[in-house]
Amino acid sequence: MLHTALRGVKVVDLSRILAGPWCTQNLADMGAEVIKVEHPERGDDTRGWGPPDLRSADGQASMSAYFMACNRGKQSVAIDFATEAGAARVRELAAGADVLVENYKAGGLRKYGLDYDSLARINPRLIYLSITGYGQSGPLAGKPGYDYVFQGMGGLMSYTGQPDGTPGAGPLRTGVAVVDLMTGMYATSAVLAALRQRDRTGRGMPLDICLLDVAVALNANQGANYLVSGVAPQRSGNAHPNCAPYEVFACADGHLILAIGNDGQFARFCGVAGHPEWAADARYATNSARLAHMDGLRPLIAQTLAAAPRKRWTDAFDAAGVPWGPIHTLDEVFAHPQVQHRGLVQTAVHPRLGELRLVRNPLLAGSPPEALGAAPPLLGEHTASVLPDSPNR
Repeated sequence: MLHTALRGVKVVDLSRILAGPWCTQNLADMGAEVIKVEHPERGDDTRGWGPPDLRSADGQASMSAYFMACNRGKQSVAIDFATEAGAARVRELAAGADVLVENYKAGGLRKYGLDYDSLARINPRLIYLSITGYGQSGPLAGKPGYDYVFQGMGGLMSYTGQPDGTPGAGPLRTGVAVVDLMTGMYATSAVLAALRQRDRTGRGMPLDICLLDVAVALNANQGANYLVSGVAPQRSGNAHPNCAPYEVFACADGHLILAIGNDGQFARFCGVAGHPEWAADARYATNSARLAHMDGLRPLIAQTLAAAPRKRWTDAFDAAGVPWGPIHTLDEVFAHPQVQHRGLVQTAVHPRLGELRLVRNPLLAGSPPEALGAAPPLLGEHTASVLPDSPNR
């Protein structure tokens, strides 16, 4: 089971916000011991990113929902490494660690003796993951940046949103910090690969993962479309740039996502819609033809679907094998029987905050319920147990 795959791996986590903590939560979920080093007074910035917050019964302890989302299974130790004593403590932790994760500005930890070169002299087996905005080199290295910046700079927002000339036109960010989250996933993969490499070589290595690189890679097919065609993609609302019809349509009583991925599915859709002639029309018979003529096809589909309730269509789509999907609010998501069957909400118990409901890591599908890691920690909760011979620093 993956929840024990990294048992015996020790991670020192100096990261904050989302990308680094998302990576280290993945490592913790797979069994690694993750020691989260936080400033004794401020802690991780996201501790203050509420409401909503969860509070203890006596009101003396609290934790933001944002922090809870990405810090499960970790131990929090309070160390101010801006002091020499604090930096020495982190070096002690790094000396016995397999992985160190940090997301400070490029070169920012060198003055504390916590950069890769300094720590590799102490621990040559250390895998040192640096997550930055722009990378360890280049004209913008050292400049800070948040996810939102890279959604714009990396191109994502240039083709996300309603097209010009339509209501609400303009660039739009995604509803979650997708560049941060994908950076955390790339970083997780890099750490796992580095651990495998160390098995062969016996030596650690530095890893340079940055949000700009991830934002550019995240363009995926849109980036490939540009590199092949030389034409920058434009905002197209809910329509897909490479498949059609593949977008949101209104029914008489709500919306649905119609997701046609091939010509056979389109022909079946046309049969359900009562317009088999569309599939025989040269303008619509193939995906490439539909893409070229969606301005004519879209209103035909819209008029047809709007004439009947959603259930009439979705039942018929299911029977015919036509891909479609609902647009759920989060209360509907967590109440959905398939989500519940997959056990995606699990419970952890914190000694002061009580019961916390958390989303299970998709990596742990098939693992027993107890595979969910310990509850996210309060600031400095484990300082005494991790550093028993040291005062809280």
